[in-house]
Amino acid sequence: MAPSGFILLDKAAGETSFKALFPLKRVFCTKRVGHAGTLDLRASGLIIAATGRATRLLPYVEAKDKCYTFRLHLGYETDTLEWDGDVVEQGAALTVSRAALEAILPQFTGDIDQVPPRYCAVKIDGRRASDWAERGKDFEMKPRRIHIESLRVVGEGGLTEGCSGKEFATFDIECVCSKGTYVRALGRDIARALGTCGCVSQIRRHCIGKVSVESAVRGEDLTREHLKSVEQVLDFPVVKLDDDQMAVIRKGNWVPWHESVEGAERQQGRGDDCERLVFAADANGNVLSVCRYEPGRICPKIYLGEDE
Repeated sequence: MAPSGFILLDKAAGETSFKALFPLKRVFCTKRVGHAGTLDLRASGLIIAATGRATRLLPYVEAKDKCYTFRLHLGYETDTLEWDGDVVEQGAALTVSRAALEAILPQFTGDIDQVPPRYCAVKIDGRRASDWAERGKDFEMKPRRIHIESLRVVGEGGLTEGCSGKEFATFDIECVCSKGTYVRALGRDIARALGTCGCVSQIRRHCIGKVSVESAVRGEDLTREHLKSVEQVLDFPVVKLDDDQMAVIRKGNWVPWHESVEGAERQQGRGDDCERLVFAADANGNVLSVCRYEPGRICPKIYLGEDE
């Protein structure tokens, strides 16, 4: 049976998220791999991938907030909302200061509605929006509710090679946001709020939840030693069960539990219905199940151990 766990990958710009998983299949000799949170082709940064039964936990990883940095180019907009796409609008030069940009950023924090880019993986009539856009089909992208935790300017005036339009200002921005946020669309909307048009470059994902790209590895350097246990990536509290209790959990039944579980009262992430999730470990500390903690009992959700 292939090993089960998480791998932290640092995806290079220009590589698809799907291709980034190829080294996992080779190193761990399995086709049972997956990842949480696809990155655009031109984006770089952290991808949390999984092998074996840990793939069942990827929805919990994907629900975590993400931290990105990106460069906002003011003055032109492209069809892809990236700096080197086909120009669809060239704006007049304006004077936009860092202070002016920082003044409008608060309107993009909290819960907001965002219209995704036309070039994206959102399904329209069974096909990706990007497929329809490439074929010149006329379609409407509906807004989606997202959450922006924070936005801050971290630099200005940077240069990017290959711009297809004429920019009059650039700013580097850091964004902490929820699942489903499109950084390209965020850059578009910020530019419009400033009275101009814009696009982005150099999108990089730095964190997913509390996991940082600083702990990630490039695919070409991946070895079996980079496999991380599930509790190293997901911060669910761990409860230890004896053999009899674990046997009950494995069969899909709940076990009585009258002890307090530190950390189980907090919400485990946006979008998971505020479930109180815990890892159930055996007497040796091996995590074998994800369970739901309820007053007086622990109920199994996902079994991670090997079959008998």
